[in-house]
Amino acid sequence: MARRRKGREINGIVLLDKPLGGSSNQLLQKVRWLYKAAKAGHTGALDPLASGMLPLCLGEATKFSQFLLDAEKTYEVTAQLGVRTTTSDADGEVVEEKPVDVSEEQVRDACLAFLGKSKQIPSMFSALKHQGKPLYHYARQGIEIEREPRDIEVYELDVLRIELPYVEMRIKCSKGTYIRSIVDDLGQNLGCGAYVTRLHRTEVADYPTDKMVSLDRLIEIQESLEEGDFKALDDLLIPMDTAVSRLPFVTINDAERNRFDNGQSVKGICSEALGEGVSYRVYHGDDTSGIFLGVGEGVLDPKDQGIPKQEVFVNPKRRVVYTS
Repeated sequence: MARRRKGREINGIVLLDKPLGGSSNQLLQKVRWLYKAAKAGHTGALDPLASGMLPLCLGEATKFSQFLLDAEKTYEVTAQLGVRTTTSDADGEVVEEKPVDVSEEQVRDACLAFLGKSKQIPSMFSALKHQGKPLYHYARQGIEIEREPRDIEVYELDVLRIELPYVEMRIKCSKGTYIRSIVDDLGQNLGCGAYVTRLHRTEVADYPTDKMVSLDRLIEIQESLEEGDFKALDDLLIPMDTAVSRLPFVTINDAERNRFDNGQSVKGICSEALGEGVSYRVYHGDDTSGIFLGVGEGVLDPKDQGIPKQEVFVNPKRRVVYTS
């Protein structure tokens, strides 16, 4: 007999405005407790010394967290030139100090050189796993692990302010980009060293900044509610299909929904007939105002290759399980 998970079957996404201090997982567990949610997961950790947008998935939304892990993100970062630390941020020990003998123009040119595609060696103080343990676990023991360079892309980089030795930037980048590593490389390229004094994430995918809520506000709301009343908290949840809002969508009728719920391929009307191997949002209804059923992958019609452009066959990949 399957063990029943304790907690509410609540589905949605909380846009937490992460404060300084505390790990992303600690904050996740606090929010899960406030919502009394049966299941929860985050969409990419922020360091304890980082703040800002941290989408937390509750319930069935955890099935789509990978799409947010893969999404581009935007950060505001302050770098201090002339100092290099073991962790490339203020949490590490100072290992090198040099005079800052560079001009603002040199700093600006060095910053803008990071635009575009490149390869980056992840920091030893990242959460990347090696033999089941995060790299920072080894780093704290003085153990160096060989890391493969990773493909990253900086889509936008704006130099907001230069008041040497401080440089403020806004960076929009691909998944897997370590801002601390960019700042450390910036310092090395300028010949004086650099480390992160402030890191704030302002955007994840298309989520609006004004929908973020602080942990203190969630606690305040929870303490004002009567026992068993979660409405004010639930009203802050963002629909889980927002995690996949950039995917084309397919709508299906009553008969096809029954097939989809049973894990069978279905034929639906699509917004963009992109074909085999493409991921689609699947809705029961005439448009995205219908019931979100999950994500499917486009497949060829096993009976007829001549599918009209407005139709597509979809094989269920991540289905939503409705408990109510």
